[in-house]
Amino acid sequence: MNYTHAFEQIIEQQLARIEKIKKSSEPVDYGKLEKIVIGIIGGDGIGPVITEQAGRVLKEILSEEVSAGKVEFRRIDGCTIENRAASGKAIPDDVLEEIKKCNVLLKGPTTTPRKGDKWANVESANVAMRKELDLFANVRPVKVPELGIDWTFFRENTECLYAMGSQGINVTDDLAVDFRIITTPGTERIARLAYEYAKKNGKKRVTIVTKANVVKATDGKFLDICKAVAAEYPEIETDDWYIDIMTAKLLDEKRRKQFEVMILPNLYGDILTDEAAELQGGVGTAGSANLGTRYAMFEAIHGSAPRMVEEGRAAYADPSSVIRAGAMLLSHIGYQSYADKLFDAIEQCTMKDGKHVITGRPDGATGAELADSILEKVRG
Repeated sequence: MNYTHAFEQIIEQQLARIEKIKKSSEPVDYGKLEKIVIGIIGGDGIGPVITEQAGRVLKEILSEEVSAGKVEFRRIDGCTIENRAASGKAIPDDVLEEIKKCNVLLKGPTTTPRKGDKWANVESANVAMRKELDLFANVRPVKVPELGIDWTFFRENTECLYAMGSQGINVTDDLAVDFRIITTPGTERIARLAYEYAKKNGKKRVTIVTKANVVKATDGKFLDICKAVAAEYPEIETDDWYIDIMTAKLLDEKRRKQFEVMILPNLYGDILTDEAAELQGGVGTAGSANLGTRYAMFEAIHGSAPRMVEEGRAAYADPSSVIRAGAMLLSHIGYQSYADKLFDAIEQCTMKDGKHVITGRPDGATGAELADSILEKVRG
């Protein structure tokens, strides 16, 4: 293999991507669309089961808008690991074509094969979708009022290690090399989105998370660019932390209440938001938004849990994560009052009344029972 040529191809590919980012269009104004098309992607494992419940909740909340022709729901199949492996692609071409006909997406978890798995070594469907739709911002809120926690994480979605995860090179049996990408326009847009969010929502502090003392080129660039954007928002306090100590400080009962908005490269954001979600009740409770200028995708942050399916426990999977993602979707497309009502119902049903406790097993409630309870609260 010509390793110099392989590296040159990667550089050329990334330079072309930078030019594409610079030409990105203005964000969609959903209020000006004649009709908003919401695609529902079940995924695989427990994905179709929990996404069915989230879709049911959204369809009832938006029933009047659907009847009036303002909103349309579309079911998108074919994002299973079996179909992706058979096609040899992270997202089969026909599935991607249907995805691009939608404005926003609600997505269940999808399985990503590991080396040695029975499936073909296809790229993560999530990573591929973020790249194909240029969903550059992964926004993950975590809120635990009784602990004084109200965090919003802005994780860059299209760069860092994940973006190049399928393009690593096994040079010899003794040497493997992966690539990490950080760009100026890619970092600028995630930083600006975070600061604009802080400004609009009355947040006083933004925290930049890197390992710039060790990973000097890429993390150093990320930190420098975020600080340059921060200078445009003098009314907002900016600090920066290294990822290792930041994981500890989220558990520090005195310090963690001071954090509000955080900006992170892709890998660090994935790690830190899973830790943060655990304080909220586990990754099964957390939803996330993947935002671009033209498309947006909302999903649970956890995996597809194939073991639950194999053991016949899929009906007992917790759908609150993807229902919470649905509430974020409502907010994003302009139905904030519906979103507020749904967020409140989720909190009531999962953190307060405990009427339907999800255990993932027959000794707990089913996902359908929890969804019924949430809808009951929404109806008032």
